[in-house]
Parts: sequence; structure tokens; C-alpha cells
Amino acid sequence: MDCTGKILGSKNGFDILECTVCGYAHSFPYPDPSLIEKVYSEEYYSDVKPDYIKRMEEDLDWWNINYDQRYDILEDNLGKRGSILDVGSGTGYFLKRGVDRGWDCTGFEPSKDASQYSIQTLGLNVINDFFNEESVRDIGLFDAIHMSQVLEHIPNPKELLHNSWAKLKENGILCISVPNDYNPFQLILRDSMGYPAWWESPPHHLNYFNMESLKKMMIDCFFKPIKSTVTFPIDIFLMMGKNYIDDDDLGRQCHNMRMEFEKQLNKAGKNNLKNNLYDSFSELGIGRELIVFGRKISA
Repeated sequence: MDCTGKILGSKNGFDILECTVCGYAHSFPYPDPSLIEKVYSEEYYSDVKPDYIKRMEEDLDWWNINYDQRYDILEDNLGKRGSILDVGSGTGYFLKRGVDRGWDCTGFEPSKDASQYSIQTLGLNVINDFFNEESVRDIGLFDAIHMSQVLEHIPNPKELLHNSWAKLKENGILCISVPNDYNPFQLILRDSMGYPAWWESPPHHLNYFNMESLKKMMIDCFFKPIKSTVTFPIDIFLMMGKNYIDDDDLGRQCHNMRMEFEKQLNKAGKNNLKNNLYDSFSELGIGRELIVFGRKISA
């Protein structure tokens, strides 16, 4: 495919291309597929995110608040608790929450470390493999498919969506979460406040979406968007002078404040207030991650 478009930035020997052919921004050229496979099957949780499992355990109450929101939306739109496949299931805590709620849960996770943790520690049904046409041939169909922080890492996100479409039951629902990059806060920080474009991180992050480009890709792959929202705009702390980009301790402090904000709303029974607030953020293009639910339609 002859990709073309405006160059948004360059890092680590890659350009970030606002591609008019693909319909979303992506690294150009894409790295060798064997490099990507090696990173996510062998290195990601040991080298790239060595503290990830420990911090997931520490923050689990907060994660479950967010997982419950996604399951609530799925249950409201499916009318039941059914079967769900989590693509890139990581440590498995999203699936564990689903099991606790009465869902029939399966995961695909290429990382050996993360999949072993899911199976041995959490007792989950997780397949240690990449999600592709060959690996999913014999696993049946699902009421819902969830993929969080996956599409930005792979060289052909549309292929992943087509494979997801094929593994969903009629009227099944796909839930996608990806980083919201080149968002208004990030551009202010880069263009007016002297920050580097820290979110540009090839070869780990290959694709860069906004709400418009994510929804368009889902529509192109025969999903009708039925609900969209965002997560807390953590970048707002940078605009307040809390430069956590190269300061992990400060980043943890900002994350803890974000968690406390959401946990207090949950404790007060005000999750609807939070959801309405974040839906409003979504309309403005701000929020650190995009979340879109799409219903499978006929091809």
C-alpha cells in the first residue's frame, strides 16, 4: 500500500504519517514483523513494563471500577452476561472481573509472562498466542470481544478488526480502547509549553488514533459505533506544572490523584456523574484513552 500524508513527527528512525490512504496516523515505515513478535511474546512485561503486574495488583480496586463500567455497557446492550474474548488480555484482571460477574471468559495474550500469570495465579482460560486468523480458527464465537491498548501496537489494525468481526456472534459487540494521541492538551503542551511529543514511541506504538479515525475504521470493518467515551485526561497535570514524563515517582503521584478522584465518585454513588463528565470530555477531544463500543453488522 502506498501510504501518503502529512508527517506529524519523527522518532527512533520512523516518521508518524497522518495517512490519507489508511485513514489514521501511523509509523512509516512499519518495523519488521519479527521484531514486533519478539517484543510482545518475550520482552514486553519483563523489559518494557517490568512493574506492570505489581502495580496492577496495587491498583486493582480502581481498575475494577473501570472494568465494571465496560461490563455494564456490554450487559445493557447485549441484554445478558454472555461469552467474551479479551484480545491482548495482559495479566488477566479484566477477564477475572468478568468471571466474578458471571461471564464466560477467554483471553489471547502473546506474552509468556502475562499469560502464565493469568493461568497460574488467576486460574483463567488464556491462550498464549497472537490473535490471528489461524490461531482463532477453532475457538468458536463470542457475544463480545474486548481489546484494550492493542491496536496501537500492531502493523495491520484493520486485519485484527476483520478477524474480530468473524469471531463475534450476530449482533455481538466489540469494545476498543486506544490512546488518544495528538489530543488538544498534548498539542498545547508541545506547541506552547515546550514539551516533547512524548506520546510518539515507535516501534512500540505504531498507530495513533482520534475518535473520528477510530470510529471510521470500525465502520469500514462493519461495526456500528453505539457508545463512545474517554478516560481521565491525565495530561492535565502536565498543564498544571507537574512534569511527570521523565519522573516516575511524580507520575505515580498524579496517577494516585486520578484514582482517588474516581474512587471517591464511586464511593459516593456518583459514577453517572463521572460518566457524563467524561462523555463531555470526549466531545471536546480530550481524555487520555478513547473507548468505543461497536455492534457487528452485516458485511
